[in-house]
Amino acid sequence: MEYRTLGRTGWKVSEIGFGGWQLGGTWGRVDNRESVDTLLYAFEQGINFVDTAFAYGKGRSEEVIGKALKEWSGDKIYVATKVTPVKQEMTTLDVDGNPPIKGRYPEWYIRQMVEGSLRRLGVERLDLLQLHLWFESGVYELEWLETLNALRLEGKIDKIGVSLADIRPNQGVDLAQLGLVDTIQVMFNIFEQQPMDELFPMGKTTNTGFIARVPLDSGALTGTWTDASYSEWGVEDKRHAMYHGSRFKKTLQRIEDIKNVCQPFYNKLADAALRYALHPEEVGLIIPGMRNKNEVDLNIAISDGAKFPEELANSLKSHRWKHEFYD
Repeated sequence: MEYRTLGRTGWKVSEIGFGGWQLGGTWGRVDNRESVDTLLYAFEQGINFVDTAFAYGKGRSEEVIGKALKEWSGDKIYVATKVTPVKQEMTTLDVDGNPPIKGRYPEWYIRQMVEGSLRRLGVERLDLLQLHLWFESGVYELEWLETLNALRLEGKIDKIGVSLADIRPNQGVDLAQLGLVDTIQVMFNIFEQQPMDELFPMGKTTNTGFIARVPLDSGALTGTWTDASYSEWGVEDKRHAMYHGSRFKKTLQRIEDIKNVCQPFYNKLADAALRYALHPEEVGLIIPGMRNKNEVDLNIAISDGAKFPEELANSLKSHRWKHEFYD
């Protein structure tokens, strides 16, 4: 396992982290005991960073991780969790209209969420607490930051971060420029390449740590999907709603095109996709989801320090695709 420094946190984190969304049951049925065993196996293989959130199964993901931490007796495991915003009148998580941050993260609410996460994870301090949605007015309206700083001084949290909305990396450019948080989590993969334009370069100037999520584009870039895949997903699987109508066939065609580009360099599309997500120097780690030990092995196999081919990176620029299927 290769390790990188996560920005100004100073943490040496495994470049392959453990994404915990699936542990909450949102991406199909999961067995809690198998999830705990998978986490422990990942820890044994050198993974030392786990990302979760209250929103992942209304705390279920945090509880599962808490059980794994209780059973783990090895080296330090960094756990990042998130606080969802108060929705108020919002009916969706659409932030394109630049709504104000005021009232979305009130002090009483953040404190309540932090106490819940501490309890479910079974820890005395949260390593990294992230806002689960960013509102651009947050660089001016700083109640959220005052509350998080107070919690840091109280010993309830260590580092603070923000998780940006999907396919909207530029909403974090000002945040990165000011260096208000230790880390920024952003969607980044072969399709979603926009963070390299402005966000990553700006974050580099303030030594902001970047956590790249969805490196396999919710499974699309594993290269394992077939024409029959959609019919195999149950209605409880988030992909069933994401890829309805013509979306699945359009995505499948794009996958085949990318496979052809990557084939001279990598036999498996998943290998190319994971390595691509790690190739910018600003990325501290990627956090693919893992359901079982086999998926852990497949993900960590690419952590070998090999440089991503510049020729392939240039060829993949034409495959940028700004898409959002979470409606």
